[in-house]
Amino acid sequence: MTATILDGKAFAADVRARVKAHVSQMVNEHGITPGLAVVLVGEDPASRVYVRNKGVQTLEAGMASFEHKLAVDTTEQALLALIARLNADPAVHGILVQLPLPAHLNAELVINSITPDKDVDGFHISNVGLLGTGQKAMVPCTPLGCLMMLRAHHGSLAGLNAVVVGRSNIVGKPMAQLLLGESCTVTIAHSRTRDLPDVCRSADILIAAVGRPHMIRGEWIKPGATVIDVGINRTDMGLAGDVAFAEAVTVAGAISPVPGGVGPMTIACLLANTLTACCRSNGLPEPEGLTV
Repeated sequence: MTATILDGKAFAADVRARVKAHVSQMVNEHGITPGLAVVLVGEDPASRVYVRNKGVQTLEAGMASFEHKLAVDTTEQALLALIARLNADPAVHGILVQLPLPAHLNAELVINSITPDKDVDGFHISNVGLLGTGQKAMVPCTPLGCLMMLRAHHGSLAGLNAVVVGRSNIVGKPMAQLLLGESCTVTIAHSRTRDLPDVCRSADILIAAVGRPHMIRGEWIKPGATVIDVGINRTDMGLAGDVAFAEAVTVAGAISPVPGGVGPMTIACLLANTLTACCRSNGLPEPEGLTV
């Protein structure tokens, strides 16, 4: 048996196309253009590439793109002042501060200074609380992308056993909340989980988000399970996921590759979140299938 490959590039292209169509309709019918502001502090090479890609895809979707590139020694006061201006700007519907920030800046303070309704990363403590209590929230982009892929593959997820390996605030915890919202039975596992291979083998849906290359072995996977590999690890052999793909692909029913799996969905879901934020702020119907 060879697993079905969950093609993140194709999923992301479909999400971007739906966002673009909805944006075009919004502009034509209401004269409203969703706007995304991205703030980059410093010269981190990976962050610069990521921000550039976000800007290109934002414009391709018909949205307004506002980029703010600040020096690495920018003060916290100056950064917070910029965010305050963006919070008050009606042309800006989504604000993203690219992480990681330089060490002298308090990331939690900066993130929580963003108006929750414009927090398209879904990291503000208010959005974390709303998601955790099953209320309408801005949802972190990577878990949202994973959920979209799972919905597309399975349809209903109700009653399935889901194991999330990883407990980060960015992926693991919100992913578990989203799966609970789909009526899965959810286990959060991590590096200190006892009998981790056995826990993984109980999963109908296995989400690997631990940040260790090839940690999840093929023998840890339940035959026929759906495996979503969130890991992006740079190794001497190139990019590698958290799952030993060559082993897993012969056991799983479906699996997302690295690269080309979850990664492309992250920016696509950022665009979807910006559109959702714009719809909510203007009292318009939210785009179907692009939010939770």
